[in-house]
Amino acid sequence: MTHRMALIKTSPLFHLFCKTPSALSSYTGPNCFKSLKPITIHAKFQPQSTFSMTKTTNLCTASAILQGPSSSSSAIPHKSRKKARSESLLRHKLDQCSKRGDLGEALRIYDEARADNVPLSVHHYNVLLYLCSARSNSSDDISLEKGFQIFNQMGLDNVVPNEATFTSAARLAAAKEDPEMAFDLVKKMKSYGIVPKLRSYGPALFGFCKKSMADKAFEVDAHMVENGVLAEEEELLALLRLSSEENLVEKTYEFMHRMRSTVRQVSEETAGAMEDWFKSETAADAGLKNWDVEKVKEGIVKGGGGWHGQGWLGKGKWSVVRTEMQENGVCHSCGEKLVCIDIDPKETENFANSVAKLACEREVRADFVKFQEWLAKHGPFDAVIDGANLGLINQKHFSFQQLKHVVNQLRQMSKSNRLPLVILHRSRVFGGPAQYPNNKKLLESWRNAGALYATPPGSNDDWYWLYAAVSCKCLLVTNDEMRDHLFQLLGTSFFPRWKEKHQVRLTPARPGLTLHMPPPYSIVIQESEQGSWHIPTVAGDDLETPRKWVCATRTKKKNLHSIFS
Repeated sequence: MTHRMALIKTSPLFHLFCKTPSALSSYTGPNCFKSLKPITIHAKFQPQSTFSMTKTTNLCTASAILQGPSSSSSAIPHKSRKKARSESLLRHKLDQCSKRGDLGEALRIYDEARADNVPLSVHHYNVLLYLCSARSNSSDDISLEKGFQIFNQMGLDNVVPNEATFTSAARLAAAKEDPEMAFDLVKKMKSYGIVPKLRSYGPALFGFCKKSMADKAFEVDAHMVENGVLAEEEELLALLRLSSEENLVEKTYEFMHRMRSTVRQVSEETAGAMEDWFKSETAADAGLKNWDVEKVKEGIVKGGGGWHGQGWLGKGKWSVVRTEMQENGVCHSCGEKLVCIDIDPKETENFANSVAKLACEREVRADFVKFQEWLAKHGPFDAVIDGANLGLINQKHFSFQQLKHVVNQLRQMSKSNRLPLVILHRSRVFGGPAQYPNNKKLLESWRNAGALYATPPGSNDDWYWLYAAVSCKCLLVTNDEMRDHLFQLLGTSFFPRWKEKHQVRLTPARPGLTLHMPPPYSIVIQESEQGSWHIPTVAGDDLETPRKWVCATRTKKKNLHSIFS
């Protein structure tokens, strides 16, 4: 056996690569890429700039042992510096190609680096694989072939892969229209101590859905659940469509409910797919003519309201319309009233603890702990106000009078006639307009009443007013949509449910601002005792424009159980 073959056999990726020989055909040289033009790559698919190697330390060690003694120990210092400069320059050049989507130039740089014996790191390979996978499709054989060759060379060089490596390789497999290979790559990640991400599963999942391979798509979905990866709207939509098109009644029902618990308000595309299902002959035939009413009611109680999970109820064609809800939650189309789904108090307590934990990690811990102690002494409150947000609504300059108007409205609404808690940054409490006599007097009265908290310099007000509202289980008055990075850190499905039931929003009016209280019903997919469905879309916000809903009800035929129950 030659030295080269021995190296291949000892490569930690050998057994992975040898399973896909058809993808690893020979490379015909750099000239075949001269005709490639720069392309624009969507930002969603940009490769990671840094990668964690903590989970692959043992693999790195094993790889080093397989390669034999390292020559770096005897390297002359200036050669080491030259090597480091070469690797850094190569990284910079490839990163620039990634930004431009310039695969042709990246491949030229890659060939040049190999000719000059410049070692490539996992980052270098990931950029190249990303560009090949972003450019590849079933008709682009050159990019596809080159991508697999680079992936194979990475194994020959004993460069330990990470999640981004496998994800790009899976995208290459999907472009080759081989979702089975894409799924094999994801399953292989576990042997390298790598936890797959949602994006890792996409090539296999969407590939199987495209080929109408339902059993394999469901297998990918099960693998995601097993690894704690939560499917989002795009993945659930693909599975829902597949189930509907294949007339899989129970699976369609399952993914409708998973959409309810995960997505809540759906996109126009998802709403359209759901309408297609309800209008189908299969949906008309699905369901029970007679059902156990008590079991359905019991399911609703156990589920917390708004759904029962007992399967499709009723028989016959569905009436499917787009409609709106009245302020009290009554459907304009069918007259059914939506429910307000309760929140488990224990969930609220856990959420408050998670907010405090994150705040202490990102704020000066002593400052936030001091606020917690202050809140325990002066709370609870009926409402918490995001002062900075309110003072600037429809204003060029901060308005204390506008803030005062809202404070007074909330005090009048309070059963205890208590002032709400106003959260303001210290700079707003002691600087600028706060020094005007009337404003100074107003702030002093709130402070004396224990209804004002000035957050310290360098702090982020958001952590303070959010924690105060959650821990007090009270209203939160702000127009902040709470969608930025800070709130994404909370990473929980509980947050949108809590926000829906506690956020008070405002619109300009004369005088001051008009308060819009939380709706008396939950804006989430709801399934009624009679088997009707109401699906909220993202179209409209119920503040400036009415939200659009899909209403799906059976042809009006009374169920005998319902009549006599």
